[in-house]
Amino acid sequence: MNNYLLYIDPGTGSMLFSLFIGISMALTFGVKYFISKFKFILTRGKISDNLDCASIPYVIFSDHKRYWNIFKPVCDEFEKREIDIVYFTASEDDPALNCSYKHVKTEFLGTGNKPFGRLNMLNADILIATTPNLDVYQWKRSKGVKCYVHIPHYVGDFSDYRMFGLDYYDAVLASGENQIKFIRKIEELRPSIKHKEVVLTGSICLDNLKKKVDSSNKIQNTKPVVLLAPSWGKSGILSRYGEKFLDELIKTGYQIIVRPHPQSYSAEKKLMESLELKYTSVEWNKDNDNFDVLTKADVLITDFSGIIFDYSLVFGKPVIYADTKFDTLPYDADWLDEKIWSLRAVEKIGVKLEEKDFGNLKQLIDGCMNNQTLENKRNEIINECWAEIGKGAENTVSWLIKKHSEI
Repeated sequence: MNNYLLYIDPGTGSMLFSLFIGISMALTFGVKYFISKFKFILTRGKISDNLDCASIPYVIFSDHKRYWNIFKPVCDEFEKREIDIVYFTASEDDPALNCSYKHVKTEFLGTGNKPFGRLNMLNADILIATTPNLDVYQWKRSKGVKCYVHIPHYVGDFSDYRMFGLDYYDAVLASGENQIKFIRKIEELRPSIKHKEVVLTGSICLDNLKKKVDSSNKIQNTKPVVLLAPSWGKSGILSRYGEKFLDELIKTGYQIIVRPHPQSYSAEKKLMESLELKYTSVEWNKDNDNFDVLTKADVLITDFSGIIFDYSLVFGKPVIYADTKFDTLPYDADWLDEKIWSLRAVEKIGVKLEEKDFGNLKQLIDGCMNNQTLENKRNEIINECWAEIGKGAENTVSWLIKKHSEI
């Protein structure tokens, strides 16, 4: 009985944390204000009472080390231009922490809610992040930050972000026209939110991946390698079909690599543990960088994961997508009266897999690897979602510098 009295559900916990942060922010800024005023009086006006006088010009926040593939080109570009920037991370083993930059200062903020405690009271001119749901959950807008900028970690149109994912950002650096169209559509549907600045800068993640592909050696496998890379949540392949699908996949006789979404290991921990324990004949890939496994695979099987576009558009390889009846309810997609862009796009560049096809997986995989129609459709999708190819990082930093001068 006593254990139940001590339990706090996640929603209540988030609310209490937000309340605590709100009170802390009010106290902090109140103290800063009175100290500043006191100094002003003592020095007869020689010290400014501007609370933002110590603002950091540029801050990057990474909630996980897996986003280093996006932030590294940005940090490299700032370093090349000899402009100082601060990089905060929530991963203790983030590769950024081991880089020897002169103009990029890196710092580990801690895990759990610790980073948000720092960010919610930050003084900065511009904060850049891939993290959605600013000002929705624990991460609150700080009064000391002038401009919040979102950089996409994929080329989908954001409709599969959790609801209100980008509502409270000031600016979004879009990869393609598909993202711009979605943002404007959501702003029409939710007129109470502020219209944000949207700039077409290109896709840093795909640019970075393309450079690596162009300079890497091609791999010739002795037998086909199939990569299963599902998303997480109840609509994902492993959650929806689990053992039934893995059993049929193994029967193909091909080499199988399973790379679950990193979030699965926290949100679906018991499921992952049970599947890994039972299916020891397949390779479970947990690499921070997915480049090696994407290079090795001959065909990708997924659901609505953003890895579809990395694999198909950059590597130019075939995709099989599972029909998992995507549940739009938790996502911004639920506001739309049409199928989300990612699902419409994958229908053009991939082969659909339904539950009734599980017994014919081998034939489906073989046919997919020799499908010329899929190859012809890739350029159509590239035109919608990947602008300014090769210029993503350069365009991003140029815009950030321009924005800072305006601020």
